[in-house]
Amino acid sequence: MTFFEVAAGRSLYYEHSAPSAPDGRTFVFVNALTGNTETWQHAAIGPALRVAGHGTLCYNFRGQAESGFAGPEDAQPAVIVADLVALLDHLGPARPVLVGLSIGGLFAAQAHLAGAAADALVFINTLRKPGLRLDWINRAMVAAATLGGSQLVMEMNLPHLVNPEMLAGARETASFAGYSPADPADGLFQLLAQSLATDWDFPYERLALPVLSLTGVYDRVFRVDADKAELAARIADHREVIFDNAGHLIPVERPAAFTAALLDFAGQL
Repeated sequence: MTFFEVAAGRSLYYEHSAPSAPDGRTFVFVNALTGNTETWQHAAIGPALRVAGHGTLCYNFRGQAESGFAGPEDAQPAVIVADLVALLDHLGPARPVLVGLSIGGLFAAQAHLAGAAADALVFINTLRKPGLRLDWINRAMVAAATLGGSQLVMEMNLPHLVNPEMLAGARETASFAGYSPADPADGLFQLLAQSLATDWDFPYERLALPVLSLTGVYDRVFRVDADKAELAARIADHREVIFDNAGHLIPVERPAAFTAALLDFAGQL
């Protein structure tokens, strides 16, 4: 296991492979709040990108698997962004393309404006407008986790987040019973709770690099077409790939097609 110490007693777990091709890029994967490096190391994603000559860098936030966590202060959005800037500065990956899932895309963009080097950005169901609707959703998820843990959050939201095939598979093991309140000391719970402080009013017009948005039509929680189009119009160099067979979790739902979109985008840079 490889770790980068970002503060005394606080280390980020990461997995880094440099590009093997002279013109290869490094895809830097930024998790969602409940994510981990395993998402990106699926055979059809990380290994496939490396076979194509590219590099990969995936890591876990403080509070996620293997990385250090000492309390709520480690889960604050500003800390997550600062940690990403520090990790990229430390490793200096070759020709980085920052790829963020959900809120991870926002963290990647914020890190870039804070000084993190990047040749391009990839948003995966990231674009969403701040306001009453988003605040309501976020607060309701924290409330659900407080009462019934991650199990209740997923069972409430999964039908509105993923494609029918994935939902049918999840239904086989869903119990709709036996909920336990989240442990306030748990890192994943604190990442969710502290995310309420996230500033979604991002200055997209300041992104002076190519941006690819990957969106799934089965994401009926965060994907609002009019809002997405309004935000995308503020990005000078923006393109979109719409997955009509996926929802919010595109890398998990359609890993091979997700990788194909990354390779195509890299070929256009």
